[in-house]
Amino acid sequence: MALPMPAFKGLVFLLALIPLLWLVVRIVTGSLGPDPGQEVTEALGLAAFQLLIVTLGMTPLSRLFKWQGWIRVRRMLGLFAFFYACLHLMAFLQFILGWTDLWATFTRRPYIILGSLAFLLLLPMAITSTRGMMQRLGKRWKPLHRLVYPAVLLAWLHFLWQSRSDITEMLVYGLVIAFLLALRVRWFGWRSLIPLRKPGA
Repeated sequence: MALPMPAFKGLVFLLALIPLLWLVVRIVTGSLGPDPGQEVTEALGLAAFQLLIVTLGMTPLSRLFKWQGWIRVRRMLGLFAFFYACLHLMAFLQFILGWTDLWATFTRRPYIILGSLAFLLLLPMAITSTRGMMQRLGKRWKPLHRLVYPAVLLAWLHFLWQSRSDITEMLVYGLVIAFLLALRVRWFGWRSLIPLRKPGA
């Protein structure tokens, strides 16, 4: 028997907070290792990336279990992904590169450029995630929110580029993303991955 929707939303909300709460525990207990700033930055970025992947899994779960509750928490998960991405960005500037000469900072290395592009794609989706914006945009809302597909690919490349000797973890994430995108193509066609495409085009 499925959970009542309010209870399910509350559970998902709490689960999405776990990466932040665990990070706070590690900060308080001093268990972040020799480079705490780097560890905080990476943990926040990975949480954003993982939640972005989870949002892609909501449609397959909905079809598998034949329950719309998964779809109804997708927007919340997407906003949590953006929340962690914002914290990741602030931590990156605070602990890694600093706040001076931001243009040089974000164009210095390819992986930073990829991460910045992913963040910029998440921004319009976060801004338009309210019910009011959904109503105002109408049929244009879904095409806009397909920006999640290039965003998750850019985020994956962002992390892959930083991987040094061991890229196993990122390869696993890449396979999961490829599987989820392949499912969408199978069910809805290639055009369902194209962002900003006008309905019926």
